Amino acid sequence: MKRYRWIILAFLAIWVGGMFIVYPKLRDRDRLPIYNPADINPKLVDTDMQRTGMNHRIADFSLTDQTSTTVTNADVAGKVYVADFFFVTCPSICPKMSKNMSDLALQFKGESRVMFLSHSVFPDQDSVPVLAAYGAKYNADPAQWKLLTGPKPHIYELARRSYFAVTTEGDGGPEDFIHTENFVLVDPDRRLRGFYDGTNPDETRQLGEDIKKLLREYEKE
Repeated sequence: MKRYRWIILAFLAIWVGGMFIVYPKLRDRDRLPIYNPADINPKLVDTDMQRTGMNHRIADFSLTDQTSTTVTNADVAGKVYVADFFFVTCPSICPKMSKNMSDLALQFKGESRVMFLSHSVFPDQDSVPVLAAYGAKYNADPAQWKLLTGPKPHIYELARRSYFAVTTEGDGGPEDFIHTENFVLVDPDRRLRGFYDGTNPDETRQLGEDIKKLLREYEKE
């Protein structure tokens, strides 16, 4: 009997030890990667940032939404959010992006921990009234989905050096223009957690699932 008891105890010890090894790995599989400049396609990253391997955060910003309200980092503090770049008169990718963003916003309607930030790349033309009309077309709730305008150099620097959403170079000057289908997922610590084709419904659905993953991740912390 003693022999069998030791065999059982040994089996339990191995089983418990295995759980301590395996469970964290299973749990980590549900965590999204954290992207730093060194992890991203170099074509999307300015040369001076390409070797940055940790601690990248979205830079401070101050922009104006479709209700003339100033929006800053403080408004997304502690929230999961999705950022994209568009312009109201865009005839190609932007209507698809806005439709998919609208679907995402509806999916998370009333979820106070989730927000959406759409930055105009034609901020001079996309004034507050223009953004308000565009938002109404896509049922954008200003409390959760912010359509943003502001100084062009500020928006373009965010796109290129914070969100890494575009491959082009420029200074945000009058002749500069960016056009991208990317949706960028950001966590409550202002870290990059995912990149998605905002014109693709399948990728948009995956983004919805990844938002849920991030919410679960922060519930555990």
